[in-house]
Amino acid sequence: MEVLYGRCAGLDVHQQTVVACARLVEGRKVRQEVETFRTTTKGLRALRDWLGSHGCTHAAMEATGVYWKPVWQVLEGSLELLLAHAQEVRNLPGRKSDVSDAMWLADLMAHGLIRGSFVPPTTVQALRELSRTRTQLKHEVARHTLRIQKTLEIAGLKLTGLISDVLGMTGRAIVEAIIAGESDPATLAQLKQRGIKASQEQLCDALQGRIQDHHRMLLRIHLDLVDALHQAIDQLEVRMGELLAPFRSSVELLKSMPGIKETTARIVLAEIGFEVTRFATAGQLISWTGLCPGSDESAGKRRSTHLRKGNVWLRTALVQAARGAVRKKDSYLRALYLRLRARRGATKAIVAVAASMLTSIYFMLQRQQIYADLGPTHFDLRQRQRVTRRLIRRLEDLGVKVEVKEAA
Repeated sequence: MEVLYGRCAGLDVHQQTVVACARLVEGRKVRQEVETFRTTTKGLRALRDWLGSHGCTHAAMEATGVYWKPVWQVLEGSLELLLAHAQEVRNLPGRKSDVSDAMWLADLMAHGLIRGSFVPPTTVQALRELSRTRTQLKHEVARHTLRIQKTLEIAGLKLTGLISDVLGMTGRAIVEAIIAGESDPATLAQLKQRGIKASQEQLCDALQGRIQDHHRMLLRIHLDLVDALHQAIDQLEVRMGELLAPFRSSVELLKSMPGIKETTARIVLAEIGFEVTRFATAGQLISWTGLCPGSDESAGKRRSTHLRKGNVWLRTALVQAARGAVRKKDSYLRALYLRLRARRGATKAIVAVAASMLTSIYFMLQRQQIYADLGPTHFDLRQRQRVTRRLIRRLEDLGVKVEVKEAA
C-alpha cells in the first residue's frame, strides 16, 4: 500500500497522559519511536518539541471526550493535525494497549486511511461552547420551573392547571406573594393579570392549600436559581452577539426561513460554522448532523432505519424549528410534512422536514441567498400527470364519469 506521509505520528490521548508514536520511513525500513507525555501544558509543549525533532509533518488522534482539545490547541500550527472518529479507527479487542493504539493510528495516518472529523475555527469553537452552555442553562431553567410546580402541588395549590406559565406575570406575582407570607386565596387571586382565562372564583378555589414554611423556603430557592440562570443566559447571549457581529448577514439569511428565529440561527452557525465548504455536499452535512437513517443492510434486507448518531445539538434545534415551520400555511415545508405524515407518521415526517431545512441552509450559506419557498403546490406540479390519473380513478370509483381537457 502506498505511503502518503513518510514522517507522521499517532497520538493516543487520555486524561493524564498522551502516548505518541512517531512513524519514520528511512529508505525501505520503517522505524517507530514511542514516548509518553503528561497532558499538562508543559508536557504538551514537550510533545510538540519531540514531534518536531523527529521531523513529523502530520499527526492523528482520536476524539476522546474533551481530552483531545488541549492537545490540539498546543500542536495546532506546528504540524498538520487530523481528528479521527473513535469508531472508525478501532483496534482489535484483546490486542490493544496504549502503545499499540498509538502505533495503529500512526500506520493508518501514513497510508491516508483516516477520514478527519470537522474541527471548526477558533471563533466558531468559542461560539459553539457559548451556545451549548446556553442550551444547558435553558434546560436547568425548565427543571427548576418543574420543581416550583411540584412544590405548589405538594402544598395543595392547583395553580398549574389554570395558568400555562407558572413563572409568567400572574404566576410570578402569586408565587412571590406566597413566599412573602400571604396565604389568603382571595388576596392571591386578585393578583391576576390580563390574559388569564380563569375566573376569580376558579383561582380562589385552586389557591386553597396548606402552605408551610419549608414550602416557602423551597419556592424562594428555586426562584432565585431561575433568576440567576436567566441572568447568566443574558450574559451568554450578549457575548454570542458580539462574536456574530461580523457575520450578521448569515444570521439574517437563516432567519428568512420559516421556523428559524434568532436563537436557532445562532445555534446553526455555532455548530456548522460560517463556511459550509467543509462539507462536500448537502447530504454529507445531513449525515453529519444525524438526520438520515443509517445504512444497515444484509442479504438484500434493510435491518434498521434508525437515525445515525450525529450532532445532537444541531439536530435538536432543527427538529424544534421544523415543528414551527410546518405550521405556516401555504408553504412547501407544510406540504412536505402533510405528504409524508400520511405514509410515514408524524415523527419521521418532522425529521424529514428538518433534513429539508438543513439542505436549504447549506445552499443558502453557500450561495448567500435568502430562502425561496417552492410553494404548497410544488409536489402536485412535479407529478402532475400522476396526480391527475389518481384523481380521475378516484372519481370513477365514486361513479362519476370524467372527461379531461387541457386548460387554456
